[in-house]
Formats: sequence, structure tokens, C-alpha cells
Amino acid sequence: MPSVERKVDRDRKKDVKKEIIVLTLCALLLALCFPVDAQQPQKIPRIGYLSSGGEPKAPEASVDAFRQGLRDLGYIEGKNILIEYRYTGGRPERSPSLVAELVQLKVDVLVLAQVPAIRAAKQATQTIPIIMLTSVDPVAAGIIDSLARPAGNITGITLLTRDLNGKRLELLKEVVPTASRVGVLSPDSPDARVRFKEYEAAAHALRVQLQSLEVRSQNPDFEGAFQTAVKGRMSALITLRNGLLIYHRKQIADLAIKNRLPAMSELSDMVEAGGLVSYGANEADSFKRGAMYVDKILKGAKPANLPVEQPTKFELVINLKTAKQIGLTIPSSVLYRADKVIK
Repeated sequence: MPSVERKVDRDRKKDVKKEIIVLTLCALLLALCFPVDAQQPQKIPRIGYLSSGGEPKAPEASVDAFRQGLRDLGYIEGKNILIEYRYTGGRPERSPSLVAELVQLKVDVLVLAQVPAIRAAKQATQTIPIIMLTSVDPVAAGIIDSLARPAGNITGITLLTRDLNGKRLELLKEVVPTASRVGVLSPDSPDARVRFKEYEAAAHALRVQLQSLEVRSQNPDFEGAFQTAVKGRMSALITLRNGLLIYHRKQIADLAIKNRLPAMSELSDMVEAGGLVSYGANEADSFKRGAMYVDKILKGAKPANLPVEQPTKFELVINLKTAKQIGLTIPSSVLYRADKVIK
């Protein structure tokens, strides 16, 4: 009996050793697996953002608004989201090459505000989602099929600039009742010529004669354009919303003051730079909302299923300091309706 008991005891010890070995191996396997998982970095989404500006350290207000929109949604640049910025420097013809750079980087989303960039991106990729923040009608421009069902890989926000042409001319006539000849400052592009025709349709009803003041994208001669306006006895000016004009907005505003030409702008950035008056959507709000589209895309939404948003609120901005400089008195009826007055 003692020998049998010793044998049972030895067997038990062997079983315990086996269990210890098995448990040790399991522990080693777990130790090998878990650190690997822990060390695998979480993929941080990258956004490709193309700006019409040229100063990375002093970005446009629209860029700041977009960043703020991302922060409001919990995104911290450099931590849980990365943004690849590119700048055209006021030269729209650079858009295709800059868009190509962003596509080659395989960014998760493209955010584009200028028509040449949107067109270039549409040709360059059918897979990367494109968020457009544009002042043109994207359906009329052939960018998407419809606002409600954009299809493809493009969606975003349209600022409805074209639909407000008549209202801007009416306001300009209120501010300058004697205005019968008005210049339209724009780049020499096909899209700008289409928009000039749209303004002409609205001007005809108000008995206002328009004259195109085109400038080239490369080495734009704004001085020459204003000289043409003065020689043509134009009593006011309209500046189209375009990357080239945005980039040179301070020079344009200064020339308008120098030549005592009341200037109506499509969005407020020109008025902030010294232009007289603007009427349009709140651009900062639109760019903040553009961040919401990015958030939805990163969370799995498809661009084709996200309707293109249109603004519902428009703002009238007046620069009284500029009015004083050009010797113009803004009617109280117009001032009363202003959403913002710069003094």
C-alpha cells in the first residue's frame, strides 16, 4: 500500500507540473499578444484642405472657421485628426497639381472651396470623398447631378451666390441711387463669364448696364481694371467670389477707395478688407458646417447619401468707414437692415 500511495503522489506531482507548464505557456502567449495590440497605433484620419490663400501662418478666416468646426466636434488637430494644407496663392491654375498631391497622399477626405479644385478632384479620384464649399451652383456647373442626391463621391455646401444676384443689384441701387453703369470685376475664366451673364439678366430688369472687368490669373492688372472702370464712367462695382479676388482682396478694396467706387461683394471677406458692402451667406458658419460633413464621412457616411446643404440665412454687411472715405452716405433704411456695420 505505501508503494501505491507513493505512485499516486508522483502522478499528482506530474499533473501539477504539466498544469504549471501549460499555464506558463499561456501566460507567455498572452504577454506576447497583448503588447503587440497595445503598440499598434490607432489610425488617425487625414484631411486634404486646399486654400486659395498663400500664407500658412496667417490663414483665411474660412480656414479658421473650418478648424473651429472640427474642434467643436471633438477633433484636435495633430492628435486625433491631421490636416494636409495646400495653398494656391491666388492662382487657380495651380489647383490641379495641388489636388494631385493630396490624392497621392491618400487622404481620407478632400475639402475644397474653389471650382477649379473641385473639377480637378472630380477627375483625379472617384474614391476619396470630396467636401465642396462653393459659391457656385454645383448642378448648373456640372459638378453633381442634384442637390438632394449628389451621387458619386462629392457633397458639401453651396453658398447660393448666383441666386442672390438680383438682390445685390437692388441693394447697390439703394446705396447708390444714381448707379446706371456698374463694372463687374472677375477673373478671365469660363465660370466667371457664365456668372457675368447671370448678373446681366438681373441687371436688365433694374435698367443697369454692366461692363465686364476681367483680370488674368497670372500677374492680374487690377490697376488697369479700375482705370477702365473710371474711364467708362462706372458709378459702382461688383466683385465676384473667386480665389484670385479673395487673395487680392485688400488691394482691390484699396483701389476701390482710391477711385471712390462703391463696391458690392458677394461675401463679407471683401468688406472686412475695406470694401463697402456685401450680401450673402455667412461664410464662417458655412465652413464650420463643412466640418460636420467631414465628421459624418469619417464615421462611415457616403457622400452620395448626404444632400448638398444650402444656407437659410443671409447677412448684409456695411463698412461705414469706407463709406466715409469715398464720400458716400448710406441711407438709414439700408443701415437699419444691416446685420453687421463696420465703423
